Amino acid sequence: MITTMKSYLVIAVSAALLTTFGFSSCDTATGQGAGIGAATGAIIGGATTGRVRGAAIGAGIGAASGAIIGSSIDARNGYYQGRAVNDYPYARRARRPGFVVSPYRPHNLVDVRGIPHGALVRDPSTGGVFRKP
Repeated sequence: MITTMKSYLVIAVSAALLTTFGFSSCDTATGQGAGIGAATGAIIGGATTGRVRGAAIGAGIGAASGAIIGSSIDARNGYYQGRAVNDYPYARRARRPGFVVSPYRPHNLVDVRGIPHGALVRDPSTGGVFRKP
């Protein structure tokens, strides 16, 4: 019984390390956060339950948590979906207060009331992302 539990723990730790090395090869903090989260989740899941199933569940939860944390780190560091915030075009101010003209065709008016200057906004008609002037 103890030997079986130790072998499962070794398998779980090995899988966690392999997953960590695989995810940490990504260029962004999102991938690294997911890899670290998956490894931590696998180790905790395997250690607490002594079962591979627990390690797999822990790795899944850890990877999801790490991806969420990593994307917030990217946003704080000036990236949105892997692209620098400065790469997005600015909208033009419209004559109507609280609205801007989208830089994407057909250049619709977009309501940006309550959105801070310089923030990224998605044009609801085209899906294009731009910066609020």
